[in-house]
Amino acid sequence: MNKTPNPEEFYAKLKEQLLDTSTWPSEYLYKFIIISDLEKMAEVEAIFDNMGSVIRTKESSNGKYTSVSIRVIMNNPDHVVEKYLEVTEKVEGVISL
Repeated sequence: MNKTPNPEEFYAKLKEQLLDTSTWPSEYLYKFIIISDLEKMAEVEAIFDNMGSVIRTKESSNGKYTSVSIRVIMNNPDHVVEKYLEVTEKVEGVISL
């Protein structure tokens, strides 16, 4: 049976794993896939603006999609989850990895 993951369960599990495996504050690596569109890339980057983040992008071989990797120091697992939720709410069609 194909089951769609429940976002609340996913983020609760992620938070638990982050508490178990990291000391906070800690560097965290976000990875997203978006359609190659400068406006969408700017939307993602704006969410992490003024946080001292290092953002790298890589376009797919056919140029249709862009991978966005963001390294940033986060205060705690709640803050990590908040940023994931902010990106998915503000950027249409984003895929979080």
